[in-house]
Order: sequence, then C-alpha cells, then structure tokens
Amino acid sequence: MMKRTDFAVYLNKYFTIYLPNTCGSTPQTIDSYRYSFILFLTYMQERHHISADRVDISDLTYENAVSYLSWLQEARSNGISTRNQRQAALNSFIRFLMYEFPEYLPEYQKILGIPVKKAPQKEITYLKTGAVTLLISQVDLNRQNGLRDYVILSLLYTTGIRVGELIQIRIKDLSLQEPFTLLVRGKGQKSRYVPLMRSIIPVIQKYLVQKRFDKPEKLDAWLFNNHMNEPFTRQGINYIVGKYSTMARTIAPDMIPGAFSPHKIRHTTAMGLVESGVDLIYIRDLLGHVSVKTTEIYARADAMHKRQAIEAASKEIVPPEESEWENDSKLKDWLKSFNRR
Repeated sequence: MMKRTDFAVYLNKYFTIYLPNTCGSTPQTIDSYRYSFILFLTYMQERHHISADRVDISDLTYENAVSYLSWLQEARSNGISTRNQRQAALNSFIRFLMYEFPEYLPEYQKILGIPVKKAPQKEITYLKTGAVTLLISQVDLNRQNGLRDYVILSLLYTTGIRVGELIQIRIKDLSLQEPFTLLVRGKGQKSRYVPLMRSIIPVIQKYLVQKRFDKPEKLDAWLFNNHMNEPFTRQGINYIVGKYSTMARTIAPDMIPGAFSPHKIRHTTAMGLVESGVDLIYIRDLLGHVSVKTTEIYARADAMHKRQAIEAASKEIVPPEESEWENDSKLKDWLKSFNRR
C-alpha cells in the first residue's frame, strides 16, 4: 500500500475537522475550497509533473503559490475575483498548517503576504420597472410549473435574496400572516427576516395549495423543487431566469441585457430602493450585507447615472463654448514658447 503524504493527511484534517468544526464553515464554503485544491493539485501535475498522491507539505512554497495564482489566470482564464477566491482558500489552509509545522513559518508568512489583486469595479447591470414587468409577464401561469416560476421570479425581485438563499427556503420559513415575512439563511450561517409584499401573498398561497404544501406535515419541505422533485440547484434557477429573460429580450432587446442572471435581479431590487430614497442601512439589512460599504456601490451607481442624465440634458440647453485661447494667437504663441530652453 502506498504511504500517504503529509499533504494528504493534513488536507483531510483540514476539510473534515478544521473547517466544519473549528471554523464552523458552511457546506458552500467547504465545497468552494475543495474545488480550489482540486485546481492546486491539477497545477502541480501540469506544471511540476507531481501527481496528487505525491504532493507533499514541502511543496507549499512561496514560489509555487505565486506560480499557481498566475496559472489560474493564464491557463485557466480565471478572472481576478475567482483568483482571489482561490487565494483565500490557500491562505486558509496555510493558517491551519502554521500550528502544525512551525518550522515552515517563514515560508508561510511569505505566502500570506502575497497581495490580493484589485479587480476593476464592474458597472452594475439592472432593469427598470417596465423591464421587470415584461420579464415576469413572460411566465404562463396556465402551463406546468408556471406558478412556481412566477413565485421564484417574484421573490427574487421583491426581496433581493441571493440564489443560494432562495433554494434553501423551506415552507416553515414563510410567515403568511401579518406582518408577512420570510426567514432567509444567508452567508456565514447568518439568518435574517425580510418583509414579503402583500401583493404576492395570494400567489404564494395558491402555489402552496397547488403543490399540496399547505399541510402541517409539509412544513420542513423545500419550497421549490425541480422536475426531478429534488431541491433546486443554482444552475436550475439560472436556467429559469435565463429562459424568461431570453423570451423578454425578443420582445424588447433594449430593455433586457444579455446574459441576464438572478444576481442582476438582486441589483435591480437594490437600485430600485436607492432610487426611491430608502436609507442604505435598511437596504444593507434587507440584502444581508455584512457592511454598509458593500451597499454603497448602489448609491455610487445611482449618483453616476444621475450625473450622466444631467450632463446629457445640459447639452441641450447649454450653448457650446469656444475656448478663448483658440482665438487668441498671443496666448497660443505664449503656450508654445512656455518653458522652452
């Protein structure tokens, strides 16, 4: 039998004991980190010709860490944010190893000192109210799963919840008595209550009756199931949003951007609240942001759009100005001769 390397032993401890028990990491975080190390082992095989069962703790060097992160962007075409996620997984494992292998502490400190790359701020893509109405109107309530899809889109828009939060909703998380609320399980195992709009309560109730979820024994059931009668995956929700956005785009191409996703519905909710003058603190709590700094991107985007609108409108009312120096030959001559030796 082949002897297990230290790397294999401690990676196993990291995933089975350290992350779930010591750190209390969520299954989503553990799965993301797991895939990061699949990529690291792939890198070791491709660049150093060291198979996964031969990788050792001593292979976790500063040079290999830097090379691995570069490989992610060059060979795997990973974006900066994805690269940073992989770096976070590697750093987490390094912090775990620091207490197990203090002799490698100088090398680990160098790895942890690798700066995180700054990703350029992407422009926020969101829909106007009319586009949202057009999107949701594509759902045929008379077709199989039409009511389910309608409730999915309505909840995404009216609550601004993430896809990962949507697929974790159970029947018992709904409170359909006043005040209407939904219990949402967010990132980092943090839960919050978000309000439900009165207008969608009858639709939700109708959906529960249709699926026979309106019985006490169904309280622990998932709110949304796919065609296999299993809980939805992220990909399943992405497919539903993509399907109806494509239908809406054929009607009004200018209103629905390409590659529209559930997260852009979340952006739409946030921007709608900002434009309505809702305080950022309330928006932060609704969206489940850890810091209001994250929420501020919507306020900045709103300010930018307002400025662009004002500038566009001002072109119609402000006469074009002609720079004085263009018609002042003396000034031009002075500028040309300025600081010449």
